[in-house]
This record gives sequence, C-alpha cells and structure tokens, in this order.
Amino acid sequence: MTLRVDLQIISDWIPDNAHVLDLGCGNGALLKHLQQRNVTGYGLEIDNSKFTECIHSGVNVIQADLDVGLGQFADQSFDFVILSQTLQAVKRPDFLLREIMRVGKQGIIGFPNFGHWQCRVQLGLGGKMPVSKNLPNAWFDTPNIHLCTLKDFEKICDQYGFSVVNRSVVNHEHKDTLGIRLLPNLFGQIAVYLIHNGKS
Repeated sequence: MTLRVDLQIISDWIPDNAHVLDLGCGNGALLKHLQQRNVTGYGLEIDNSKFTECIHSGVNVIQADLDVGLGQFADQSFDFVILSQTLQAVKRPDFLLREIMRVGKQGIIGFPNFGHWQCRVQLGLGGKMPVSKNLPNAWFDTPNIHLCTLKDFEKICDQYGFSVVNRSVVNHEHKDTLGIRLLPNLFGQIAVYLIHNGKS
C-alpha cells in the first residue's frame, strides 16, 4: 500500500516498536503500514464508513469524537500521538493539542498552511475565502473551521511550552522546493510538525 507523502513523512519519524495513537485515522492506512514494523496502538475515527474500513483491514480503531478530548487515555500512555490533516476541523484545536501532549510523549501534527501565497492573494486581492487543492471546499461547506499558518502553529506551541523537534513543509505535490526552504510560511502548502512537551 502506497502512503500519502505526508503520512510517509510521519511514518519515517516513528521508530519500530513504538506505541501510537492516530487521531482522525481515516481508513487506517498509516496504522496498517506501521503494523509491518511492530508499531502498536489505536486509531480514533468518527466517520462510520472509515471506521468500518479500519476494522476490515485489521486496524485497532475506536469510534470517538475528538472534540470531547482524550479522557479515556492515561497521561503519557503513547510514544506518539498523531493528528494529520484534522487540526483545522476540530472545534478547539488548543484543547486538543494539550490533550495530545498529555497522553503522548511526543505529538505529530500535520495541517494545510493558510499562509501560503495563493491563499493570501485570493483573500487580499480577490476578497474571497481561498479555494485550492489543499482547501477545496467553499467557505459554507468546508469542514475546516480553524485554519492557521506555520507561524500561528509555532506561536501556540511556544505559548504552551511545546518544543518543535522536527518540521517538514511541502507543496501540494508533497515536494520540497528552494522557495519553501527559504520562506516556508509563504510557499509551503502542507506542514508536518514533531513536537515534544518541553515542560516535562
């Protein structure tokens, strides 16, 4: 099974034999892939059809709403807690980030970058909410309710004392470019962060 490139980045950051929790795990592709390396854990998914796909593919999955938190899990009970392409769709991203770092020793967070130059142009010059490959829905039917930029995410990490251990920023083709390396918040479309609780 070929992974999405952002999921491949996440997979590369997770060592063999780790214990993980994948929030909003979708069809369980990442967890299924990680099982080949003796990585154990669970996925959380609210969508019925995706939940069923996980079960059929042999992925441990729990049907749960991320907006109510992770109260069923003890502190520091996972090596990694993963949240890929879901942060912008939850009601309280700040609350969920704190929950991630409570139950996980490290967190891996991926999200679309609203600071990308095309978003800025559409909003600044066109006067309309941006629509792109990474943000394909119109403002009235989008699941994305809390969009952020790389700078916004790094600011909230700093606010809560989370250290950025690693960061990968790519374009919609999941490629790195010179522009992204020089000005990631302007040219990057998708970001993946590995964070650690600097207070622990």
